Amino acid sequence: MKHRTLFLDRDGVINQKLEGDYVKAWNEFKFCVKALEAITELSNTYDKIFIVTNQRGVGKGVMSEADLIEIHSNMVSEIINASGRIDKIYYCTDVHDISPNRKPNIGMALQAKHDFPEIEFSSSVMVGDSISDMEFAKKLGMKKVFISQKNDIEIEDQETNFDLKFDSLFSFVNYIKYQTLI
Repeated sequence: MKHRTLFLDRDGVINQKLEGDYVKAWNEFKFCVKALEAITELSNTYDKIFIVTNQRGVGKGVMSEADLIEIHSNMVSEIINASGRIDKIYYCTDVHDISPNRKPNIGMALQAKHDFPEIEFSSSVMVGDSISDMEFAKKLGMKKVFISQKNDIEIEDQETNFDLKFDSLFSFVNYIKYQTLI
């Protein structure tokens, strides 16, 4: 039996991205509209839900790892209070793109597979808001779901960069309620 796994990016998918800045403290963290409801629904659909997030701000010294852990702890508490779940959070604080753990490199997915050997990447879905998220998913053979509120996003060869595109995580949830493709 294949286990269905969902990988979620954080900034721009779960919480509002701060353009040109980092979410450095809990008081700067704002859930995207209906993201909590979406994660609650997804918790009933997927066997495992992981967050895989690049957090370069720690590596740059803009925030501490303790700040990041506090943000994640509070975020997960809010998700649990909304009857959702996150099975584990993987984050990369490395500054350099050559880091094996920094998306689009697949180190965080390999860590998840090590921790949860039942993961089958071919039956997994990655939801993200950047091309590096889509490249991460493609390298692993996952379904690629792109979140963007922009209609004029310029992406070369869209068919190979993502399988589906939505304006929010909640819109994705509404889609999968009525589809058997994902």
